[in-house]
Amino acid sequence: MSAPQHDLLCIGNAIVDVLAPVGQDLIDGLGAAAGSMTLIDAATAHAIESRVDIENVTGGGSGANTAVVAARMGAKVAYLGKVTADEAGDHFTRDIREQGITFPSEPLPAADGVPTARCIVLVTPEGQRTMFTYLGACTEFTPEDVHESVVADAAITYLEGYLYDKPQAQEAFEHAARLARKAGRQVALTLSDTFCVERHRAAFHELVAGHVDILFANEAELLALYEVTDFEEAVTQVAAETKLAVITRSEKGAVVIGEGERHDVPTTEVKVVDTTGAGDAFAAGFLAGLSKKHDLITCAKLGNQAAGEIITRYGARPTETFTLTA
Repeated sequence: MSAPQHDLLCIGNAIVDVLAPVGQDLIDGLGAAAGSMTLIDAATAHAIESRVDIENVTGGGSGANTAVVAARMGAKVAYLGKVTADEAGDHFTRDIREQGITFPSEPLPAADGVPTARCIVLVTPEGQRTMFTYLGACTEFTPEDVHESVVADAAITYLEGYLYDKPQAQEAFEHAARLARKAGRQVALTLSDTFCVERHRAAFHELVAGHVDILFANEAELLALYEVTDFEEAVTQVAAETKLAVITRSEKGAVVIGEGERHDVPTTEVKVVDTTGAGDAFAAGFLAGLSKKHDLITCAKLGNQAAGEIITRYGARPTETFTLTA
């Protein structure tokens, strides 16, 4: 088996984040609860954008955020996700490649009429973030979008649970996992959200049992996966089903179960400004640590540090290279 060209390949929903400062009256007029996230269609996205002054457009999406943070920590990273050949898609492509990340995905033709996904983030003067998400092109990811050579050249392929909704995306996950195994590489999965777990519990169980080497989840997602209310019971079950399970517990730090051992790794308290992207950053820190051959405790410490850095500022991505200590 040849040495991998990339430490990490992330596969997920390719989304641009559109940030705009607004007054509370606009939030009220849109009928949204402050701080909420609402799924919308393309027409609604266009209507909202026409009513605001857009301040910033950046690449986004959970898996892409993990890719960017890992790259900032020195890992060699690739990313696969679906965009359209439109202005937003061009922005996403340019943005992620500027991070030094390999992005070989082919865009959908603009003539197909499915715009690139975007998350419109409306920020009120007090810093409250209310989000409206149009999923668009990112949900069109299929097995044909999985580049065999990129998977084969990545030490770990990391699958974003948010992408798992459509049948063709589920097929793409399984295809990527099989390619990774064929090449002697590892597969990681993040459960992403309790709603994802509830929609796809049985399929996630099959995916974990049949294809996944490393499982990332927060405490609520793990409880939802096993339909229990006791954390220790969920830990016992996941330990029996996975080679390596990494569970985040917010201010309690993380629990890592692997190599026949359990490690409870505390975190350092920080002033929380915005929790958006904390789980993405944790996974990036942990996986970047693995790429440098650190032990599991050190990987969890790096994950905790990365998440701690992200939640002290607005947004899900760092503004500079991370300098974390192992």
